[in-house]
Amino acid sequence: MRYDEYRGFDAVGLADLVRRGEVHPTELLRVALERCAEVDPALNAISLLMELNGKELAGRAEPGGPFAGVPFLIKDLVQDYAGYPTSCGTGPLRGVPATQHSIAVQRWLDAGLVIFGKTTTPEFGSKAITETRTFGATRNPWDTARTPGGSSGGSAAAIAAGIVPMAGASDGGGSIRIPAGSTGLFGLKAGRGLIPSGPVIGDFLLGAATEGVLSRSVRDTAVMFDVLGVPDPGAPYIVARPEQPYRTAVDTPPRRLRIGFSHESPLGTAVDGEAVKAVEDAARLLEELGHTVEPAAPVVDGKQMAFDFMTVWTASAATDLARACAVSGAAATDFDIDTQALAAVGRAVPAPELMAAHGRWNVYTRALSDFHARYDLLLTPTLAEPPLLIGQNRTPALADTLLPPLLRLGAGKVMSRTDFYRDLVTANLAAVPFTQLANITGRPAMSVPTHWTATGLPLGVQFVGPSNSEYLLLQLAAEIETARPWFDRHPSI
Repeated sequence: MRYDEYRGFDAVGLADLVRRGEVHPTELLRVALERCAEVDPALNAISLLMELNGKELAGRAEPGGPFAGVPFLIKDLVQDYAGYPTSCGTGPLRGVPATQHSIAVQRWLDAGLVIFGKTTTPEFGSKAITETRTFGATRNPWDTARTPGGSSGGSAAAIAAGIVPMAGASDGGGSIRIPAGSTGLFGLKAGRGLIPSGPVIGDFLLGAATEGVLSRSVRDTAVMFDVLGVPDPGAPYIVARPEQPYRTAVDTPPRRLRIGFSHESPLGTAVDGEAVKAVEDAARLLEELGHTVEPAAPVVDGKQMAFDFMTVWTASAATDLARACAVSGAAATDFDIDTQALAAVGRAVPAPELMAAHGRWNVYTRALSDFHARYDLLLTPTLAEPPLLIGQNRTPALADTLLPPLLRLGAGKVMSRTDFYRDLVTANLAAVPFTQLANITGRPAMSVPTHWTATGLPLGVQFVGPSNSEYLLLQLAAEIETARPWFDRHPSI
């Protein structure tokens, strides 16, 4: 098989070729590895190449399962593969192999996927860019001077560059949707409880995070939801599933919907004109498809919501850092300075304050529920601006020098109480202010690649649905995909 032939199929299509005996999994893996060798030096999308593992899986692959024989990459965060390290974007954890497969990895193997590597992520998935001290910067295939987003940036770069048609991802604050919006891909974050994260992790980020995939086609994600969305008796949540398989959603047009849209940042920060254009263009397309679209947004205090989100996030960062030091024997100073700062703030949060911040998540959930009582879906930009330049969101060199001694003196407690910290939270989320609401509320949300900027950069739009609306979102995404195809749009890399 030639690369141009390989690129012309999604994962379901490649599995169908394997099932019909028209191509062998070893041939698909050969093409994927050759493409990886060709483009990854410029992208830095792969953190760990598991070539021998992939060849073993491809050699004994059976033509059963929905993705039998298809090359696949997993995210180097939470998605444990027994015998290989899950580095979480860090240096110290590169030497700590996982003792068992995560549930998602086992389900991917059972579905027939040929896993041959892990993709880059920022340390502990804590940024909307993919840049670390250990692995360096991962670059966007549409413009290698820019980020592919984060934290599933490596997966997004690998898919957009044509190494694989689909890859593992996860989303705790936008980490599926932000990379999808940055690289011209489709990304659907499942609602709370649909996709289990076990067995090591149960209630990931107090229910804000979920595992999933990024893909080039809606049907790949739909079929993947059937693979990943099976209830786990040991999971903290068991939620309702639709009566019909998710894969049927792509063949069933949605009912005519009432959709509220907004391109105003909930933080009150600036939104680039291209992001505004993306939403207005999507609104016009939806009207052409027969949907009712009008300006509307949930009534929330966006700045307070961001702070309440970050209060939980920093406490989680402190826990992640302590656990990583314990299992690796490393010191906190062996990790990125950003991680050290987040953890210091997290350790300074009193338990009552943490519980109060998490308790206010209910306020935002109720506000979104009130919105969905009037509108089927919420439409916003995925990003407030085109993908950032590499280094644009990097910690300044001066802070890199000054923070370590301050943190040793216990500056985390002082910093968390200052207006400076609140302003810093707002500034760091200003480029991605639209995605955290769906994580806080546990609602499904997707980024759909409907818009490219005047300079040729993808800039997706986000749809947020009510509880258990994954099927509806897939239906709408498939309708948009037919009306505004994106599968054959490729970067020039």
